[in-house]
Amino acid sequence: MLVRNVSYQPLDTYTNLSVGEFKVMMSPVVYLVFVCVFLPATATAVVSDGMTMTLPLERAFPTSHGVEVSQLKARDRVRHGRILQSSYGVVDFPVEGTYDPFLVGLYFTRVQLGSPPKEFYVQIDTGSDVLWVSCASCNGCPTSSGLQQIQLDFFDPSTSSTARPISCSDQRCALGEQSSDSGCSTQNQCSYTFQYGDGSGTSGYYVADFMHFDTIVGNSLTSNSSAPVVFGCSTSQTGDLTKPDRAIDGIFGFGQQGLSVIAQLSSQRVTPNVFSHCLKGSNGGGGILVLGQIVEPNLVYTPLVPSQPHYNLNLQSIALNGQTMPISPEVFETSSNRGTIVDSGTTLAYLAEEAYDPFINAINQAVSQNVRPLVTKGNQCYLTTSSVGDIFPTVSLTFAGGATMVLRAADYLIQQNSIGGAAVWCMGFQKIPGQGLTILGDLVLKDKIIVYDLAGQRIGWANYDCSQAVNVSSTTSRGKTEYVNAGQIGNNSSPRIDSYKLLLSFILTSVLHVLVRGTNSVL
Repeated sequence: MLVRNVSYQPLDTYTNLSVGEFKVMMSPVVYLVFVCVFLPATATAVVSDGMTMTLPLERAFPTSHGVEVSQLKARDRVRHGRILQSSYGVVDFPVEGTYDPFLVGLYFTRVQLGSPPKEFYVQIDTGSDVLWVSCASCNGCPTSSGLQQIQLDFFDPSTSSTARPISCSDQRCALGEQSSDSGCSTQNQCSYTFQYGDGSGTSGYYVADFMHFDTIVGNSLTSNSSAPVVFGCSTSQTGDLTKPDRAIDGIFGFGQQGLSVIAQLSSQRVTPNVFSHCLKGSNGGGGILVLGQIVEPNLVYTPLVPSQPHYNLNLQSIALNGQTMPISPEVFETSSNRGTIVDSGTTLAYLAEEAYDPFINAINQAVSQNVRPLVTKGNQCYLTTSSVGDIFPTVSLTFAGGATMVLRAADYLIQQNSIGGAAVWCMGFQKIPGQGLTILGDLVLKDKIIVYDLAGQRIGWANYDCSQAVNVSSTTSRGKTEYVNAGQIGNNSSPRIDSYKLLLSFILTSVLHVLVRGTNSVL
C-alpha cells in the first residue's frame, strides 16, 4: 500500500523408533521409508501402540534380465525430472532500513536483474503486488538518494541481453490487470499505472528478464541461481517517490496477485508459496527476508480474509492490560473500504476511526498519574521522565481463531524529542478520517517474525529478536525440510540445530544412498 507517514518531524506428530544403536523421533512417513529400506525383504515391525505390521517387499522388476538398460534409464529420467521439478528452495534477501521516521521510515532490500546482473534497492511492500524499478529516460525519477551508501541506478532493457518487453497479447499482461490500471502503448507494450495510499504514483511498462539470487535446496547453498520474472519498468513517478531524501530504485511488491514475484517463483516451483520477514526495530534496523517459512515454536496463525486484494485479517477485539475495550467487532469487519491490513509499506499504524478515540482515551486514563499528555501538530503525545515500558499498558490485538498480537509501548509509541530532560513520546497509531481502515505498518510489525503462508491462506507471527538467526523450512518432494540459519546467509552466527534434525537428515541421506546403489547395481 505504501503509506509513508512521516508527519513527525507446528511440526508433525513423531513416533519413537529404536533400531540398533539409533533411537530417534521420526514421523510415520519417514519411519515407513526406513523400515522398507533397511529391513529384510519380509519384515515385521512394531509401528505404534504395540501394533505389529508385516511388510512384504517385492522388486519393481523381475529378477530375470528381460528388462533392457535403456528402459531403466528412461524410467530414471522421468523420475529424476519429476524430483527436480518438485523441489523448492529458500531464497534469502538482505534487509536494510528502519521503521524510525526520523532516520529512514522504510525497510528495503536489494535485487539483481538482467544479464549481466545489475543491483537495485527496492522497498519491501506487502501492500502492493508488483516489483518495479526506475528505468532509463524516466520522467520525475530521482537521480540521487539521501539514504547513506545508496547509489541509485536505472534499468535499461537495451543493455540486458535477456530482457524482453511484454506484449499486450501476452497472458501475463492480463495478470497485470489484477494489480494496476493496465493499458497498451502504441508499440504494443503492456503498460501499467500504480497509485499508492500516500498519493504518490508511477507508470511504465512490463518487461521480462532474469532475477538472480542465492538459493538453499536441502543443505546446499546454490549461488548465482536465477529465474525469469516479469517486473515493471518505471518511466514516470509522482509525489513522494520523486523526493530524493528517502529515494530508492523501486518497490518490491509482495502481494498475492499473479504478477508478484512470490507468485511467479512459486508457480515455477523455484520457491514455496510462502515468505517471511523479521524487521529489526533498534540498532539501525535491518533484519531478515526469505522466500520460505520461518520456523519458530511460538508462532500463532490467523486465517486471511478470502478474496481480498491485500493481506486482510479479521481483527475482533483490542485489550489494554488484559481488559477488552468496549469496541464492536463490526468496526473491524472487512468490506470494500474497511478492514484490517498487514502492510510493510506503511511506516506507522492506523486504527479505524470508530476505534481510535476510545483507544486514545483508554491509554490516557491508564497513564494519567505518570505522564503529562499534550497535543503537538495534531498528534497525541506524552511528556515523561520514566521508561514508557513501565508506564504504558500492554496492548493485545485478538484475531480470528484466537491468535493474539501483543504490543509493547515501543510498538505503538514513537519518541519525538525531549523537553527539559523529559522525553516526548507520541502515539504511533493514527486515524484516517472517514474510513474504517486499520493498517498494521512497520511500527507494529517490527521485532516480530511474520509468516505469510499463501498456500495455507494464513498469516502467523511471534515476538522475536530479529538480530538472531532463524530456521526456515520449505516443502520439497521428500516432505518438509528445515534449513538452518537460512535468514542470514553469510552471517557467521552459530546455527541452532536440534540433534534430532541432524540424525533425521543423516537417515534420509542414507535412504537415498541405498536407493541409488540399488539402481546402479541393476544398470
